[in-house]
Amino acid sequence: MGACSFGGLWLILALGCLVSAVVEGFPTEDLVVRLPGQPKVGFRQFAGYVDVDVKAGRSLFYYFVEAEEEPDKKPLTLWLNGGPGCSSVGGGAFTELGPFYPKGDGRGLRRNSMSWNKASNLLFVESPAGVGWSYSNTTSDYNTGDASTARDMRSFLLKWFEKFPEFKSRALFLTGESYAGHYIPQLADVLLDYNAQSSGFKFNIKGVAIGNPLLRLDKDLSSTYEYFWSHGMISDEVGLTIMNECDFDDYVITSPHNLTQTCSDATAEANRIVGDYVDNYDVILDVCYPSIAEQELRLRKAVTKISIGVDVCLTSERHYYFNLPEVQKALHANRTSLPYGWSMCSRVLNYSDPDIAINILPVLKRIVRSHIPVWVFSGDQDSVVPLLGSRSHVRDLAQDLKFKITVPYGAWFHKGQVGGWATEYGSLLTFATVRGASHMVPYAQPSRALHLFSSFVRGRRLPNATRVPIDD
Repeated sequence: MGACSFGGLWLILALGCLVSAVVEGFPTEDLVVRLPGQPKVGFRQFAGYVDVDVKAGRSLFYYFVEAEEEPDKKPLTLWLNGGPGCSSVGGGAFTELGPFYPKGDGRGLRRNSMSWNKASNLLFVESPAGVGWSYSNTTSDYNTGDASTARDMRSFLLKWFEKFPEFKSRALFLTGESYAGHYIPQLADVLLDYNAQSSGFKFNIKGVAIGNPLLRLDKDLSSTYEYFWSHGMISDEVGLTIMNECDFDDYVITSPHNLTQTCSDATAEANRIVGDYVDNYDVILDVCYPSIAEQELRLRKAVTKISIGVDVCLTSERHYYFNLPEVQKALHANRTSLPYGWSMCSRVLNYSDPDIAINILPVLKRIVRSHIPVWVFSGDQDSVVPLLGSRSHVRDLAQDLKFKITVPYGAWFHKGQVGGWATEYGSLLTFATVRGASHMVPYAQPSRALHLFSSFVRGRRLPNATRVPIDD
């Protein structure tokens, strides 16, 4: 019989349930009993809101899932997606590394056998306000940027730990991808500042890992066209023109004043040649045709399009699922009945363009100097934030820190095959690629991604030997 079963004196049972909730350190009001169409699982899920500014009416929505086994002995990992302005619940939680994916009919869920909750408890937050179901009652809050986003996430975590006090002392890993290359390092920075000023509670940060991260817009942008050229996606003439004529230094999206007309024409031609039938986030992946997907979803038929084992129409299925009223009710989401539907990336957010050009390397330098391990990992099929730029950023950071190479650049292995390539500087800085992975590494290569993540949270190097004999 469960601790809160009915029968006997209802008052005693009610008090017993309350005591149980307090002892276990979990908010029962945020417990997700079961999501529509969800397979049966043995771990718990929680979802709901944390008010980061009561006066302004600003609240962030979260989804938390326990580790599959022994959650009380495993760390807590925060995951943020990028954008800026895209949903970590829709992206990380239900497309990449969470325990479930939407089914082809958009009305149910299937298990992700390579979920990162095999190695850690997972926390996903829709940040900043205006993303997904996170909201503010003060419209001006939707004009935001890096600094305010980091401060709100610090407030969120402090209040989330009040809901889940047993995680206050637990090892905390900060992870994410894409524009989380800004979010995560700047969050780590404000948490470290908090720790330095606090005489009481301190965040127990044990590591930072960011995938295909935007770290320096000017260098990452030039790497995109180098990637196009090196992968045969544009001609020598166009590629060499861009490399020779384009000066992306100090590039700002709203004012690309230092690009010549020759450069602008060449980049426009490159984008035209690559075209709309290649997924820039995964250049070897087929594309989904949304009109077909949406038609099939309305008819409630399976719409899964498989391309090298990946459901390329998962985004349409996810959008359909999250806009079902019964799904929002189960997740305790959309409590203010927002005047717009859930979407993967915000339609109301006005994010600061100058912030997108901030150089994040000095922030990473401060984090490493605080003796926190930093891993930068890259799916090698991504042309949006390619490994070419990320690898050079990590090398530059290592040189600035005067770190020597402790693991020479070489292959790492998973299940007897090359999982990617990696190098380590000192004992705190690692760069790794994931072979065959996209901008969203866990989506395209779930098994290799889980291996990389498990190594990261366990403080282990990626294996550089197959241990599998190869026949002559």
